[in-house]
Amino acid sequence: MRGCGPLASEAESPRITHTETRSKGCVYTEDESIIINPQFDDGLNNWSGRGCKIALHDSMGDGKILPKYGKFFASATERTQSWNGIQQEITGRVQRKLAYEVTAVVRIFGNNANTSDIRATLYVQAPDLREQYIGIANVQATDKDWVEMQGKFLLNGSPSKIVVYLEGPPAGTDILVNTLVIKHAPKTPPSTLPDCEDAAFGVNIIENSNLGNGTNGWFPLGNCTLSVGNGSPRVIPPMARDSLGPHESLSGRYILVTNRTQTWMGPAQMITEKLKLFLTYQVSAWVRIGSGATGPQNVNVALSVDNQWVNGGQVEVADGRWHEIGGSFRIEKQPSKVMVYIQGPASGVDLMLAGLQIFAADRRARFKYLRRQTDKIRKRDITLKFSGLDEIGNLGTLVRVRQIQNDFPIGSCISRSNIDNEDFVDFFVKHFNWAVFGNELKWYWTEPQQGKLNYKDADEMLDLCQKNKIETRGHCIFWEVDSTVQQWIKSLNKTDLMAAVQTRLNDLLTRYKGKFRHYDVNNEMLHGSFYQDRLGKDIRANMFKTAHQLDPSAALFVNDYHVEDGCDTRSSPDKYIQHILDLQGQGAPVGGIGIQAHIDSPVGPIVCSALDKMGTLGIPIWFTELDVSSTNEYVRADDLEVMLREALAHPAIDGVMLWGFWELFMSRENSHLVNAEGELNEAGKRYLALKQEWLSHSHGYVDEQGQFNFRGFSGTYNVEVVTLAKKVSKTFVVDKGDSSSLVVSIDL
Repeated sequence: MRGCGPLASEAESPRITHTETRSKGCVYTEDESIIINPQFDDGLNNWSGRGCKIALHDSMGDGKILPKYGKFFASATERTQSWNGIQQEITGRVQRKLAYEVTAVVRIFGNNANTSDIRATLYVQAPDLREQYIGIANVQATDKDWVEMQGKFLLNGSPSKIVVYLEGPPAGTDILVNTLVIKHAPKTPPSTLPDCEDAAFGVNIIENSNLGNGTNGWFPLGNCTLSVGNGSPRVIPPMARDSLGPHESLSGRYILVTNRTQTWMGPAQMITEKLKLFLTYQVSAWVRIGSGATGPQNVNVALSVDNQWVNGGQVEVADGRWHEIGGSFRIEKQPSKVMVYIQGPASGVDLMLAGLQIFAADRRARFKYLRRQTDKIRKRDITLKFSGLDEIGNLGTLVRVRQIQNDFPIGSCISRSNIDNEDFVDFFVKHFNWAVFGNELKWYWTEPQQGKLNYKDADEMLDLCQKNKIETRGHCIFWEVDSTVQQWIKSLNKTDLMAAVQTRLNDLLTRYKGKFRHYDVNNEMLHGSFYQDRLGKDIRANMFKTAHQLDPSAALFVNDYHVEDGCDTRSSPDKYIQHILDLQGQGAPVGGIGIQAHIDSPVGPIVCSALDKMGTLGIPIWFTELDVSSTNEYVRADDLEVMLREALAHPAIDGVMLWGFWELFMSRENSHLVNAEGELNEAGKRYLALKQEWLSHSHGYVDEQGQFNFRGFSGTYNVEVVTLAKKVSKTFVVDKGDSSSLVVSIDL
C-alpha cells in the first residue's frame, strides 16, 4: 500500500496577536494563529503568489461573490500550473513536535470549473537543502459557495524554511480564500468505553432466516421475484461455525431470486433497529447462482447505511455449487436507515441465498481460545541445567527467570522524517524489533526522474535500524499498480523498460546486499499488471529470479491486500494461492507470503480461515502492513488485539509489521496508537499490555538434579540464582524451535 503518511519537519516562534474570528461555530483566537493577516484585514500584506498573481477583493462576479467572514477575500489568479496558488512563509513560527490544525474557507472561480480539489501544502526546506512537500489539508471546492477545509500536521525536524500555500485546481481556475488559520491543535478528548452491556453476541438479527414463514420479512430490491426452494446445505458455513460453536442445523430452504434485470437486484431486509453502534457484526451465508452466467460471478452481501454502500462480504461463484460467503462490518455513527441486501451476479442470472446470519461477534470468547493456542504454538518446555551449584550451595537455591525480549518479529512502518523526532525514535526502538520503510525504498522515491537516484533517505533510516539492532524489510522493489508508476517509466518503449527494470534490480539489491532480510518483489500483483502488460507474463517470475541471484540471503515476498477479510474477490485466499503456484511454476523462488492486513472490523475466524488456506503452501506468512481503524480507541484496541492474537496463535505466521503507530504519520485516519504529541491512547496501551503478556516469567527452586523447569516463549531471558551465600545473574537465549523441550546449560 501507500506510504506511512506525510513527511515532516519544524521551527519555533512567538505567537502573533490579532482579533478573534468565528467560523461555523468554531472560535479561532488569533493570538494562537501562526498565520499573519489571516482574514486579509491588512490587505495582502504577508501574502504572495506562488507562480501566479494574487488580488484582494470585497466582491467578485458582479457582486455575486461576497466574503463569508470579514470584509475581504483574496484570489490566486493567472494560474498556469496546478501548484500555483497563494502562499505565506511561516518560518520561525512553528514549533517542532507540536500538532497544528489548519482551517481555511475557500472556493474556486472561472474556467468553467464546477468542482475541484483545493489542497493546503507545506513546503519545507531542511538545513541540508533537502526539500519536502507535505499535504496538510484538502477539500472538494465549488464555484457555488464557500467551503471549509480542515487538516492537521506536525513537524519533526528543524527546517530552515517553511511556506504554506494553497494549490490543486487546474490551470486557469482561480483559488479564492476568505480566511486561513493555523494554530496549535486542541487535544482530542479520550474515547469513552462503548456500551456493550446488552449485546446479544451470536444472535442472528435476520428475520425469518430459515424461511419457515415463506419470504415474510424479506422484500425484493428492484423488480426481481423472490420464492422459496429446497435443497440448500443444512450445516452452517465453517467461519460462522467457528464463531458460534455447536449450532442447530439450517432448514435446507433457500430464497430463489429470478427476473433480475440489474446486478444490484436481490433479497433485502431492513435492520436499522437491530444494530448496536461499535459492535462488530459477522456475516455468514450460503450462496449459489443459476445457469446462464458467462464466467465467474461475484456475489456480495451489502448494506445500505443511509444510502452509503458498506461491504459485508464477497465471494466469487463459478459453478452450480453452494459457496460460503463471509464478512463483517461495524457502524460507528447513528444511522437513520440500514438495509441489508444480496447482489452481484449479472442481470438475467438467478441468485440463491440460504441461511443468512448477521450476528455480533464475541471477540472476548475468541481471545480465551487464542491464548491457549498461543501457549501451544509459541512456547516450549525449557529445562535450565545448572553447573557450579556445589560451590555456591545447592540447598534452598531460588531461581527467578524473567524474559527480557520475545523474539517474535513485531515491527512498524517508519518514514524518514520520523527519525528526526526523538520521542518517536524512543518509542520505536523500545517496542519494535523490525522496520519497514513506508516510501523511501520505492522506485518512485529513489528515482523520481530517470538517472537521478536518491538513496540518502533510505541510507539514514537503515543506519538507525542497524544501530538499534532492528531488522528491516525491503518494501518494495516494484509496484505493479499503474497509478504508482513514475511517468518517465510509462514513457519507455518495451526494450528500454526492460533495461530500466534490470538496472533497478542491480542498483537496489547490489547496494543493500545482505542488509534487508525481506523484499516485497512486485507489490500488489493481484490488483495491478503494469509490468506484466508491457513485458509479458514471464517478467514477474524473472524479477524474483534476478533478485535472488543478486541477494540470495533475502527472502522474496509476494504482497497484497484484502486477502484476510473476505471483502475482495480479486485477492481471495484461493486466488492468492493460485497466483503463488503460478509464480513457482515459472521458477520464482517465492520465500514469503505478505498479507497487508489493512483491515476494518476484523473477525478472528474469518482471518484464521484465510491463514489456514494460505498455510497449506508451507511458505512463511507475515502480516506486512497491519492497521486497524476506529473512531473509538477502545474498539481500535480490540481490533488490534484480534489481529495480533490471531497472528501469534497461528503456526503459519512468522511475523507482524504495523503500518505505523504515530498520529499524522499513517495512511489511514483513526488508526494510530500514539497521539501526535506522544500520548499513548487506548490502542497503544493494549499493544503494550499484549507485549507484556507475551513475556514469560517464572520462579521456584532448583531440584535434586540441579535443574529448574518452566514453559516459555523464545527470546532473551535473565535468570537470577539466589542462595544463602550469594546471588548470581546470567543471560540466556531460547531459540525458536518446534514444541519439543529444550535444555539450556548454565554455568554458575
